Amino acid sequence: MKPTSLVLNTLLLILLTASLSSAQWKYEPTPENIKSREWFQDARFGLFIHWGVYSVLGDGEWVMNQQQIPIKAYEKIPAFFNPTEFDPKAWVQMAKSAGMKYITITSKHHDGFAMWNSQVSDYNIVKRTPYGKDVLKMLADECQKEGIKLFFYHSQLDWHHPDYFPRGNTGGSWTGRPESGDFNKYLDYMDAQLTELLTNYGDIAGIWFDGMWDKKDADWRLEKTYKLIHQLQPAALVGSNHHRAPYQGEDFQMFEKDLPGHNTTGFSSEQVVGALPKETCETINNSWGFHLKDDQHKSKKVLVQYLVKASGYGANFLLNVGPMPNGKIQPEHLVSLKGVGEWLNVNGETIYGTRGGPLTARDWGVTTQKGNKVYVHILNWFDESLTLPSWGKKIKSAKLFADKSPVKFLENEYGITIKVPRGKLDEIDTIIELEMK
Repeated sequence: MKPTSLVLNTLLLILLTASLSSAQWKYEPTPENIKSREWFQDARFGLFIHWGVYSVLGDGEWVMNQQQIPIKAYEKIPAFFNPTEFDPKAWVQMAKSAGMKYITITSKHHDGFAMWNSQVSDYNIVKRTPYGKDVLKMLADECQKEGIKLFFYHSQLDWHHPDYFPRGNTGGSWTGRPESGDFNKYLDYMDAQLTELLTNYGDIAGIWFDGMWDKKDADWRLEKTYKLIHQLQPAALVGSNHHRAPYQGEDFQMFEKDLPGHNTTGFSSEQVVGALPKETCETINNSWGFHLKDDQHKSKKVLVQYLVKASGYGANFLLNVGPMPNGKIQPEHLVSLKGVGEWLNVNGETIYGTRGGPLTARDWGVTTQKGNKVYVHILNWFDESLTLPSWGKKIKSAKLFADKSPVKFLENEYGITIKVPRGKLDEIDTIIELEMK
C-alpha cells in the first residue's frame, strides 16, 4: 500500500525536526564542570598509564593489530596475565613524588579487554585472568585516599567485539569476526561499560576517549554518550583524541605527541586549537604499552623542557608509562619521574596554576603567567642577553627565580632586554621572574 502525501509530509517533517534538533544541540557545562576545568588547567602535569594483557607480549599495546593475532588466539593471553606485584599505593606515590596531580589509565584499549570487573562482558581482568582482581577499583580507592584525580582512558575502537561493524581502518578480517554486526548495539555496549565506570568507582575526573579516527565519518552517537557521562558525573571532564576541533559535549582538547598547533606526527592535520583547556600527551620512551626492546628513555632534561613548553602553550602534560606485566614500573622510568619531581619541588610555582604567558613560544623558550608575574623560561639560549618583544606592560622588577638575585633589564622601543650572567644560566631551564607594574 502506497503512503498518502500527508503521511509522507509528516514523516519528512519528523525527520527534519530530529535532524535540526541534533544539529542544534548546544552543550552547557554545569558549575561543577566549570570548576573542574579550572582545576584541570591549574594541575599542569599528569600520569598516563597504558596497561593491559598486551603487556605480556612485550610488544606494545597495538600488538594484536600489528601481528594480526586472531581473536581466538589473542583470547589465550589473559591466562598469562598475573600482575602479583601490582601495588596501587606505590603507583600513586610515584605520581605524587613526580609532581603529578592526576592519573589517566586505560580502562579498555583497542583489544577490547576490560581492566575492571565488568558485568556487561566476561572479557575482563576479574573473570579471564589468574589475578582475578579489579585493578581499577584498587587504583581508584588509592587515588581517593591520596587526593589524586583519576581519569579513565576508554577506546571507542574495539578489535574484539562482533558488533563493531562496519570495520574501520584497523582490526581487519584477520580477527576472525563475522562480516556483519549492528554498530548501534556496540555503542549500547560501550555506554553500558561507561555507566559501570562512572557509577562504581567513586568520583571520576573524566573520560579520555580514543579511537574515533578508526571510523572518523561514522555516527558515534556522541550526543547520547556525552550526555550520559555528564548526567552520571556532572563534574567529570570529557575529552577525545579524535585529532579534530572539539565537538559539543567535550570539556578539554588533547594533542597526541604534539604541542598545540603543531603537527609533527601528522595526526593533527585537521585539528584547530580551540578555547577549551588543553592537554598534550607523550611517552617516557617511544612506546605507550610495555615494549621489551624499547630503550629510548627520555632524559630528565627532555621531560622537564616538554612540561615547560606545554605550560607555555597553556596545556597540561600527560606523561605516559607502560607498566610491565608483573605490575611494576620500569626502573629507568622511576628514575626519570623522580628527577622531574625534584625539579618541580623547586620550580613548581612557575608551572602549577599558570596560564600561557604574554609571548607565544619562541626558539629560545616560552613564558608562563600567574597574576602580575610573568615567568620567562629560557630553554635554548646561552648568550648573556636576550631581547623579548614588548607586550604593552611595564616591568616593576626582574630576578632570577633560582636564587632571587636581581637581573638587569632594559625597556625601550626595541623591546625588553634581559641580561643574565653566563655563570647563572641553567642547562635545563633558566627562569626569570618578571613582576609587572
